[in-house]
Amino acid sequence: MDKEYVLRIPAKVEGLDLILAFVSYLLDLNGCSGKARTQLRTAVEEIYVNQTLYAYPEGDGWAEMRGSVENDAATFTLIDGGTPFDPLAKADPDILLSGEERGIGGLGIFLVKTTMDEMKYEYRDGCNRLMMRRRLHDDP
Repeated sequence: MDKEYVLRIPAKVEGLDLILAFVSYLLDLNGCSGKARTQLRTAVEEIYVNQTLYAYPEGDGWAEMRGSVENDAATFTLIDGGTPFDPLAKADPDILLSGEERGIGGLGIFLVKTTMDEMKYEYRDGCNRLMMRRRLHDDP
């Protein structure tokens, strides 16, 4: 595995710019395509914002982002010590229904699941760990 980069910050929505700068830096170092860059940044944003809003209902907490690139694929893992929550266990919304019929929520996680090549969740050592992996370039 190539070098793993780690960023740990307070779990606050205001930290999103720092998280996205971290992601962009790693992608820029490895010549990521525009489409993959957009999808990875959007996925990280969705998961990070949910993490900051829901992981710590009792107060302040921390968020950790781990990133690496290997075999032309970027891997980002978001970790927090908050309330256990597996976003991959949530049923996918029926996107054929109208917004009123479908209800609120679930589209962001669905978008992340459909744009990543691989995702994995585990709750280990008192921490949520959500891994996302995507190729840096799409086949022509």
